[in-house]
Amino acid sequence: MNKTVKKIGLILIAIIILPAAFFTINELTSLSENEKVIEKIYSDQLEAILFSVNQYSEDVASSWAIKIDDLLDELAKVDEIQSGRMVDSLFNDLPSLQGFFVADSILDEKIDFFLFGELEYNKNADYDTLNTAIKNLLKENSQVVTRLFTYKRAGYRKIEPVNYEIKNQNSVLMFIDATPSGTNKITGILINPNEFIYRILSPKIQEIAEMEFVISVFNRDRNFQYNSTKDYDSTKVQQERPLWIFPNYKVGISLVGSTIEDLVKDRVVSNIILISLLTLILIAGVYIVYRNVKREVEIAQIKSDFISNVSHELRTPLSLISMFAETLEMGRAKTEEKKREYYSIISREANRLGRIVNTILNFSKMEAGKRKYHFEENDLNIVIAKVFENYSFHLKNIGFDFNYYPSENLPSINIDEEAVSEAVINLIDNAVKYSPDKKQIEIKTGIDNTFAYVDVMDKGIGISHEDQRNVFDKFFRVSSALVHDTKGTGLGLSIVKYVMDAHGGKVRLRSKVGAGSSFKLMFPVINRKN
Repeated sequence: MNKTVKKIGLILIAIIILPAAFFTINELTSLSENEKVIEKIYSDQLEAILFSVNQYSEDVASSWAIKIDDLLDELAKVDEIQSGRMVDSLFNDLPSLQGFFVADSILDEKIDFFLFGELEYNKNADYDTLNTAIKNLLKENSQVVTRLFTYKRAGYRKIEPVNYEIKNQNSVLMFIDATPSGTNKITGILINPNEFIYRILSPKIQEIAEMEFVISVFNRDRNFQYNSTKDYDSTKVQQERPLWIFPNYKVGISLVGSTIEDLVKDRVVSNIILISLLTLILIAGVYIVYRNVKREVEIAQIKSDFISNVSHELRTPLSLISMFAETLEMGRAKTEEKKREYYSIISREANRLGRIVNTILNFSKMEAGKRKYHFEENDLNIVIAKVFENYSFHLKNIGFDFNYYPSENLPSINIDEEAVSEAVINLIDNAVKYSPDKKQIEIKTGIDNTFAYVDVMDKGIGISHEDQRNVFDKFFRVSSALVHDTKGTGLGLSIVKYVMDAHGGKVRLRSKVGAGSSFKLMFPVINRKN
């Protein structure tokens, strides 16, 4: 049986645990790849948001370039006073625009420029200084200018930022535009980056960020920072890109509450926890299945032993009855004394056979819940005295020291006398079977709190602590050499337990290997109300 159970256990491990372990290991090894995918998805999402901020800022700058182009075309058609009003109106419409200039080429000596709030059209005391600054800008960014002319000849106007600052740290954007006469000229826009970010870019940033992201625009060299959320440290941004129209400024983005690394770690932890729980559930399932299968195998083995034992128990009295009946029938018993002896053996074996059959039938009824009990108020001392009287002579003849110690003033209890007698007889039979050396049996009655009890004690082989939990299970027999040499049905103690359950009582077992056993049957006393 043990080999069969072990094989079943190994098969269950192979079927359930090994696939679970493979899945767990595979999931753990693929976590890093999965997290890279998640990180890339988040990174792409943040990149798309940064792109939208940059695209918006460039679109605004392009719209300003168109308005400046239109203004320059109109300035050629009006007088100086009207031109000044139109320039002022443009500056009022475009906050953070600080000025613009127009040059024919990189080597242009006379550059037209317009500054917000400081110059009238072509009139400024600081003209020479500004003129020199713009000429230096064009020379230092000649490659940018050449590239812009190339785009223009291809039919595409592009705005390019240049790394040059004019007047109060203004950034410069340049593009090429054609005049009404068809000549291409270099146009530059002077923008205050800080003003542009606060006035133009911030509403768009707030719209994009909402409550899910923190978007920052910063220039650490100038100690400038704008955040969609107040009091945010720009050093904590998760991704940052240069702002296209202001290369010295950067736009950064972060997730609200958790970083991408935090999200990845949380997912790793969640996956590990789920995998661990799944593994534990599978292990628990395997354990439950294994335990049930083991129990079923044990029951099957116990049933097989039961059939074998019962067959032997039935065969022995039947053989004796048949043999002595045949001897009497053939007239081989010569004397009356021999006849009486043979009749006595036949009677004893018939009673033995009847007890075996009754035991099996009673157990079958109890297990099916069909046994009927007839409860009556009775004196436990009287019931046990009858059992003692019936068994006393027989036990003393086979060498047992059999004693009964009734308790005085024992309260009455409601019991089925036949069932209680059967339970006590089963305990006595067990004591006889498993007391090969010290043949001593004692029966005591007494009161224990609210229970009246009968205690059957022997000095037999005893029961191990391990087996005590199972002795009341049907067909169970203690695994020892003496038990297997002693035949029995394995139903006696199960019947005792059924009887006590039917009486609302309990069985208390005390036993030690080699020192005997004590089975105390405890019955609830009648609660009499005054």
